[in-house]
Amino acid sequence: MSRVINFSSGPAALPVNVLQRAAADMLDWRGSGMSVMEMSHRGPEFTDILAETQSLIRSLLGVPENYVVLLLQGGAIAENAIVPMNLIGKTGQADYVVNGVWSEKSMKEAVKYGQVNLAASSKDSGFLSMPKQSSWKLSEQAAYVHMCSNETIGGVECHWTPDTGDVPLVADMSSNIMSGPLDVSRYGLIYAGAQKNMGPSGVTLVIARRDLLGHALPVTPSAFNYQIQADNESMYNTPPTYAIYIMGLVLQHIKEQGGLPAMHTHNQRKADLLYEFLDHSAMFSNRVAREDRSRMNVTFFLKDESLNAAFLQGAEKEGMVQLRGHRSAGGMRASIYNAMSLESVQRLRDYMHRFEKENG
Repeated sequence: MSRVINFSSGPAALPVNVLQRAAADMLDWRGSGMSVMEMSHRGPEFTDILAETQSLIRSLLGVPENYVVLLLQGGAIAENAIVPMNLIGKTGQADYVVNGVWSEKSMKEAVKYGQVNLAASSKDSGFLSMPKQSSWKLSEQAAYVHMCSNETIGGVECHWTPDTGDVPLVADMSSNIMSGPLDVSRYGLIYAGAQKNMGPSGVTLVIARRDLLGHALPVTPSAFNYQIQADNESMYNTPPTYAIYIMGLVLQHIKEQGGLPAMHTHNQRKADLLYEFLDHSAMFSNRVAREDRSRMNVTFFLKDESLNAAFLQGAEKEGMVQLRGHRSAGGMRASIYNAMSLESVQRLRDYMHRFEKENG
């Protein structure tokens, strides 16, 4: 059976060797006589898996000692509520920077828990850029400043770390974490669903500075209280055990490939390949401001949109799937996370070139 080239925005393709390792371990993990799916989360087998995964996160990202690493359930959508439930209570206010659909959803959810200030937005320009920091209007009383570092729908990525002074910076990094080096110490809290670069859906990574814990609103459920989860090593309730196991395999794969510097080089080469073609194409175009183009999600449009269906059908015949853009944005989108090979991106580029010659 041949595998397709999967450009899905998430859940996304996983490294083949990780899938093969998981298949080999399915019935018997390291001689335990059990699948990871069957293990008690309190047993020594799974606690080893959890410790190994957390250690890899700390090592790859260089997480400082004064930060906790939590592996939780609910995805980034749940974190849209969990973050303000845990952080906004300190002052009752928070600032939000909106550069796409996901950060807009984050802000709308946070309104339920305190006063939310719109610090900056690129909505008027169609979410095709990252608001320049000079335009941000930060409030003095904010408990935190929230941003999304990569917007998958619009294909907009923040390639710089904002300066928010003494106010903690909170970032949804679901779609670009582990894609390159990151200075965790510049952030108060980072959260990310795993299903782009780190593993399957079902597990959510939260990295939080310890001094930000302990301010949860009284309405916060115990399972969503960062302090309680930190005190219980992410096991106040049963964690997503199998997803954490796969996550550990993916992180080990990243380490073996050369870590995050190697991932950055790999991802930049893939993105450059597609953007270079788009910039010289008479048929295809990318609409995002050049300095804010995503390395993870390359959005593009046919100038004659009546050819969209033919383009997608032709791609499927070539073994390339999930290229249709998000329903709210239209066009096409190639999500090229860590597990996507350079050769696969070259195949897409070559197909686009042929399609242009045949239909131009």
